[in-house]
Amino acid sequence: MKEVVEVGKLREGRFIIIDGEPCRIVGYSTSAPGKHGHAKAKIDAISFFDGQKRTVIKPTSAKVEVPIVKRGNAQVLAVVKNNAQLMDLTTYETFELPIPMELRGEIKEGVEVEYIEALGRRKIERVK
Repeated sequence: MKEVVEVGKLREGRFIIIDGEPCRIVGYSTSAPGKHGHAKAKIDAISFFDGQKRTVIKPTSAKVEVPIVKRGNAQVLAVVKNNAQLMDLTTYETFELPIPMELRGEIKEGVEVEYIEALGRRKIERVK
């Protein structure tokens, strides 16, 4: 799910979709309006899922898509190689997600994790 927002209303820490990837904004700067144009905003963001830095420059009056981000808590049911089988603690839905490299030693059966969901994709964020 996504919504449309004006570039001038975005701030650091908010979210944006760049090249179809949901990203968290880590840098936002604007330039003064030129002789014949609008003020421009330079947005630096890091993707949730692949960790790549992406940059976009747009007029502050332009519209961009912003992902609707949901966070959830889940319990680890099983660990199979580099994947964790999880059960959402609210809906009791079960699903499997890859374990991020930085959390490989911490995720074990019975542990509670926080995950993030955007544009129909999920990622384990941290161990609770």
